[in-house]
Amino acid sequence: MKILIYGLNYAPELTGTGKYTAEMAEALAQSGHDVRVVCAPPYYPEWKVGDGYASWRHRFETRKGVRLWRAPLWVPKKPSGAKRMLHLCSFALSSLPAVLMHGLWRPHVVMTIAPSLANAPGALALARLTGARSWLHIQDFEVDAAFDLGLLKNARAARGALAFERWLMRRFDVVSSISDKMVERAVKKGVAPADAFHLPNWVDTTAIYPIDRPSAFRRELGIGEHAKVVLYSGNMGAKQGLEVLASAAAALAARDDVVFVFCGNGATKAELQKRCADLPNTRFLSLQPVERLNELLNLADIHVLPQRGDVADLVMPSKLTGMFASARAVVAMAHPGTELYEAVSGRGVVIEPESVEALTDAITMLVRNPALRARYGEEGRLFAQERLSPQAVFARLEERLKSLVGDAAVTRASDVVEMPIVRMKERGPILPQVEKIE
Repeated sequence: MKILIYGLNYAPELTGTGKYTAEMAEALAQSGHDVRVVCAPPYYPEWKVGDGYASWRHRFETRKGVRLWRAPLWVPKKPSGAKRMLHLCSFALSSLPAVLMHGLWRPHVVMTIAPSLANAPGALALARLTGARSWLHIQDFEVDAAFDLGLLKNARAARGALAFERWLMRRFDVVSSISDKMVERAVKKGVAPADAFHLPNWVDTTAIYPIDRPSAFRRELGIGEHAKVVLYSGNMGAKQGLEVLASAAAALAARDDVVFVFCGNGATKAELQKRCADLPNTRFLSLQPVERLNELLNLADIHVLPQRGDVADLVMPSKLTGMFASARAVVAMAHPGTELYEAVSGRGVVIEPESVEALTDAITMLVRNPALRARYGEEGRLFAQERLSPQAVFARLEERLKSLVGDAAVTRASDVVEMPIVRMKERGPILPQVEKIE
């Protein structure tokens, strides 16, 4: 099966959408499918294009059996609402030629990843031109979140954006999302129930697992054996509400048996470091390479998963999968009735979003109760093993792809024109300054 994936983020990004898109593409390629990806150079969550990449030129490379076309984009140093919109539009426009070029390849499925929904019209156009099936996978309802976070405030713009989102979503053959509640939201926006699909994020429990010794990060960060570590690891952006963690660290600063570790990068990291500058019970790390992820997650005695109350029902944080797999207790912020609330209840502590008092009480309770921490950790890992394994998730994905395309399309005529990779440099007017990396 020929599958084109069109999304903003991709490996070597270590967190968020890029990580999961890459793992999905690689798994499909390993299953024998011909997978190609149009994406941007890596820049997230630092909001800075990674070393060895450029924001202003097209580039072709092959990564773990997947062919990638990287298109230019503008990356703002300090993202705001308006700058984020320009950022997303810059990629949607610059990547469109690379997407449409794949009309010669004639994919069976065109899958686009949201964020960013700005890519969706191009994905639909290619699917219509080639007779391919179209698939929209939603990692985050970005329009809802943008207005709830106050990034975009104009009421008329809100109505227009939501109407455009509904119009687009109804035109895809499949609309998937990462939680049942998010799938329900897609149906409420007009997607036919038969076209909606639950495709959760996954975790490899053979790569993330509990270790029976202290994490090496304790020594590196100068944390004593008696101290219990409260760990936040992930993106440091607006919707995480990390200021509540800084306030909790301040409230517990007099204790020498609780240390907060913040690991990650993002738009709000500098402000968080400033707030914690005088607190002796805080440590900061940048994002760690994937080979040290298990060591990092095992640093935690307690994982914390903060969320702003106004977006807590819009997202299912992908970082929860690794927290569960590490068999450590979790404190999450979520409202009753949300997917996050239901996922953590019975496997951790769920508290009111943005409540410093509730967070400090939960941490204090878990610090003094090692048996409860251990029980929550065991329940979380069992959930990860039974419900979030890559094998189970990818098997369901492949089954839906095959049923969507059908046997006749998979065995489409063999004389289809194949787009020659080596000629990409000759197509200067369409893809200028292409750099080929094998």
